[in-house]
Amino acid sequence: MFPEGYFFLHALYGLSWVEIGMREPVGDRSTALREVRWALAKLDSPSGRAPFSPGLTPPYGVFHRGWSNWLRGGVLSLQPAGHRNPGEARRFTRDSAALAAAFDTSRSPYLEAYPGQVWPVDSTVAIASLRLHDALLPDRFTETVQRWVREVRGRLDPRTGLLPHRADPDTGDPIEVARGTSQSLIQRFLIDIDPVFAGEQYLRFRDRYLASPLGLGPAVREYPEGMDGPADIDSGPLPLGVSLSASVVTIGAAQVHGDVPLAAALAGVSELAGLPVDTPWTKRYAFGLVPVGDAFLAWSKSARPWVAKAPPPPPAQISGWWRVPLLSLLAVLAAAPWLPTLVRRHRRHRRRT
Repeated sequence: MFPEGYFFLHALYGLSWVEIGMREPVGDRSTALREVRWALAKLDSPSGRAPFSPGLTPPYGVFHRGWSNWLRGGVLSLQPAGHRNPGEARRFTRDSAALAAAFDTSRSPYLEAYPGQVWPVDSTVAIASLRLHDALLPDRFTETVQRWVREVRGRLDPRTGLLPHRADPDTGDPIEVARGTSQSLIQRFLIDIDPVFAGEQYLRFRDRYLASPLGLGPAVREYPEGMDGPADIDSGPLPLGVSLSASVVTIGAAQVHGDVPLAAALAGVSELAGLPVDTPWTKRYAFGLVPVGDAFLAWSKSARPWVAKAPPPPPAQISGWWRVPLLSLLAVLAAAPWLPTLVRRHRRHRRRT
């Protein structure tokens, strides 16, 4: 598992429980709250902080602090206004203020996740958590968020017009082209920061990264159309240039943007390619060998905006006929073992006649 695997697994578990809790009546959220608080405690534990540096600003870096703060806001989202835990509210405000101060004093809109290393997706999550704070508690961080959006607009990847995959730690200038693994997450969070900017970015992402390898259904490329590049620990293997992890996470991005046809199609492909195994109590993918993949699927399939209103659906880019080539291939594969028997029977029938 990648270095942040322990952290990510618990973060996604907690965030999925937030989504479940939000769908329950206020009085029926005790189980969700218990599970989210348990997951949040894991992020705050020595094991949760182990891969990260306490010497960064903010301590442990923007990856750890951003995702933790988003989940902390999720805990408060499950509690009705006026009945929120005061200690949890104070901690959320304190951590949000530390993040805002780091952004306000940085030359770059992107903070470090590790010493000397910057991925814009991590700062996107952190800024979304500030918007969540101001949606739940008195407004404090509007100027920080607005400044961040302005600065990001001036530092987009020149090839794609999207937020880059990696950026210079001092200036925030792009140093690596936008990639599917980070874009699928960025598109999930950006809508809760600036819905107009997010809508523009989502359409660019969809136009440049959505593919249909061999005509067998939608998937998300790791690199933009017309460009290939190496796989890494984030993307996993890239068969035909497709990132399976980005394809899964884009289910959630499509859902928060109201792109129901794409979300449903990607989810349908995941049911086949993910090799699901059902038991009376659970459902696991990839034979249960990649728990973080299960967590990403649960989180993605339950996605909806936390701050912004649900947007109008974008123009559909995928037809309901996408299943036909895939189902045809499956029919051929299913029939293949029977072909020798059918041929023999046909020959015997011809000899008799």
